[in-house]
Amino acid sequence: MNDVTTWDSNWAWSVPLIVFTVIFHVVGLGLFNVKSDQILAAMRARRNYDFIFVFFMGITVMWATFLHATEAAVWAGAYRGLGAIGDYKLAMLYSLSAITTYGHSDLYLAKHWQLMGAIEALNGIMLFGLTTAFIYGMIQRVWPIEKRRGYKGTSAAHRHEAVE
Repeated sequence: MNDVTTWDSNWAWSVPLIVFTVIFHVVGLGLFNVKSDQILAAMRARRNYDFIFVFFMGITVMWATFLHATEAAVWAGAYRGLGAIGDYKLAMLYSLSAITTYGHSDLYLAKHWQLMGAIEALNGIMLFGLTTAFIYGMIQRVWPIEKRRGYKGTSAAHRHEAVE
């Protein structure tokens, strides 16, 4: 890859894809967050809230998986449209392999577009980081430690000692 235009075209296609997928991901998580907060706030006082929380976390994981799959499909569409890989199924398999940084498929992009695969992996790291932060934040907000079964809390004396 000595040709500078090869690198330029990889970046020219990849940067807008990164921007689009990150915005899509943030909006998708944000809309889900608003709706889940409304639903869970209404159910917080129920006796079986722990089960509701677990069920909602399952839905959260499915939603995040859908977002990641859609974002991989966007990259696959770009690969296919650019002629970087033979057909859409192979492009999707390559994209999922790249975006997850799994990288063990025997598929390769056309030589001219190979840098794009590495850039997609960079995009995947950002997207999975956003998802991890979102899920962690949801757990902390929706299932606060004082509501968890078995939580005894700390004694007033212990909290006082920790401050000093």
